[in-house]
Amino acid sequence: MASFKTVMKSGHPPTLFAAFLYFDFCFAIWVLNGAMGPFITETYKLTPAQTGFMISLPILAGAIMRFPLGVLAQYIGRKNAALTEMGIIVLAMAYGFFFVSSYNDVLAMGVLLGIAGASFGVALSLGSGWFPPEHKGLAMGIAGAGNSGTVLAVLFAPPLAQIYGWQAVYGFAGVVMLLPIAVMILLAKEPPDCHDQTFKQHVSCLFTKDGWAFSLIYVITFGGFIGLSNFLPTFFYEQFAVTKVEAGRLTMLAALMGSGIRIVGGYFADKLGGVAVLSVVLLAAVAAFLGLTATPSLAATTILFMFCFAALGAGNGALFQLVPLRWPTNTAVAGSMIGEVGALGGAILPNVMGLSKQYTGHFATGFVIYAAFAAIVLGCLFLWQRNWVGSWVGPRGKALTAPAEVETGKLHPATV
Repeated sequence: MASFKTVMKSGHPPTLFAAFLYFDFCFAIWVLNGAMGPFITETYKLTPAQTGFMISLPILAGAIMRFPLGVLAQYIGRKNAALTEMGIIVLAMAYGFFFVSSYNDVLAMGVLLGIAGASFGVALSLGSGWFPPEHKGLAMGIAGAGNSGTVLAVLFAPPLAQIYGWQAVYGFAGVVMLLPIAVMILLAKEPPDCHDQTFKQHVSCLFTKDGWAFSLIYVITFGGFIGLSNFLPTFFYEQFAVTKVEAGRLTMLAALMGSGIRIVGGYFADKLGGVAVLSVVLLAAVAAFLGLTATPSLAATTILFMFCFAALGAGNGALFQLVPLRWPTNTAVAGSMIGEVGALGGAILPNVMGLSKQYTGHFATGFVIYAAFAAIVLGCLFLWQRNWVGSWVGPRGKALTAPAEVETGKLHPATV
């Protein structure tokens, strides 16, 4: 196994760090309304369904914006796309600080927060673009660990909201966003893995079965991660009557686990194969979701969420070990498309949980629905991988290390 130092030497660590920081701060801003959910709910006396919709709106908006940003990055460069996006985010935070004063304003702000959620495909493609195929899983895992921005949001937003008011948090976020902008300008270099392609070639992943198969898996892994990250502060606050700040800290424990394990998932996907790792983590996610239906004690619930987030985080890393292997010339577009559909799954989850609470009096129904969906996707993965292995990827989902394998006919290139 290659050492971490060897892996870093094979790419451009400053760009990888800039991509991580860019994604990390964007992710923190993307989930701000979720982190401040109890405050906003209390201010406007929202029903559980209204809270669920308010929390899901930034996720939905971010999902829709991911694919267009990925396409734009293919034309103006990933670094330039990232800088453009972050500049717009600063302006959006100014709107939130000065003009949000009603529930409708919060919903409008949710759409603007979605701009930050569009960063995913660009960040991962930028961070991993300098690395060879056999190390892209780890590089994408490191860049993708920027979803630890959830930790920043739930750790700092609630206490700041309690002291200064939740609208002021948007202002703080806008100022802090200047840091990743400066790092991106100073450290990042556009990767050399860019290819001249037509628009049709760029978006070809939209018309492949594999693209939609990857997206469906990501609905579980990332959709579960982002949906739960946004909803957990409200869940802990309402289910266990903890304080708003304590709800944020409990969410932080689960989110931190999922973010850190993403790197591990990418690493083991490189070594053992992305398909093998995905199979294990999907099974673990099903078990965790079913365990949460019993509504155990606060301590047991927190541990179960940490286990669940660890599985989802590892799944995120494993899936994106496979993306650059399947779409090596348009990874940013493919990643953005998969991220878009996956995030749409995250937008569904808070609504399901809110409706479950409003009409059944508990959250268990929402967990059962997601567990059933994860079990179905696990079964589909077993069928899909039969076509993948031997076509564009090696056994268990490992990268092809010998080009000669294709030339000698042992493996054949994937067709669109």
